Amino acid sequence: MKEKTVSESKTIMTEMIMPNDTNPLGNLMGGNLMRWMDIAAGVCAAKHAEAHVVTASVDHVSFQSAIRLGNVITITAVMTKAFSSSMEVYVEVTVAEITGANPRKSNHAYFTFVAVDQENQKPIKVPQLRAVSSEELDRQEGANRRREIRLILSGRIQPSEAKEVKDFFSKF
Repeated sequence: MKEKTVSESKTIMTEMIMPNDTNPLGNLMGGNLMRWMDIAAGVCAAKHAEAHVVTASVDHVSFQSAIRLGNVITITAVMTKAFSSSMEVYVEVTVAEITGANPRKSNHAYFTFVAVDQENQKPIKVPQLRAVSSEELDRQEGANRRREIRLILSGRIQPSEAKEVKDFFSKF
């Protein structure tokens, strides 16, 4: 299985916020944004795996600033780490006016996907990821810690079994 770079699966999605996307205050509904983030992240993971993928988890989704009716959002999804059959994808949302004015980061999250065989829907191996830039290397380095935290919080491992974040949890 050939190793892949982050740029090979990078996915960018753009949406204009329309009336049916908003709440009564004229702001984008959070569920709509999370759906679009999941789609972009899923496309990114599927491109990397060259297979169907299913969402396994979503880390904390931050809502840093309101996204208003008529704004344009750009959702960028990039691979951060490929494990055995699972993959971590970083998703960042930027928002701007339709003219491109006042661009700002609005949201971000880490998504985890598992590649599955289409026929029997069992996990399959994914290609390894080669980080190139310093930003890609930083995200890849942090992926093991984020993964352990997810496993601890979901009850799949005990804090005492952790290697990367064991000291953090031993303080509590």
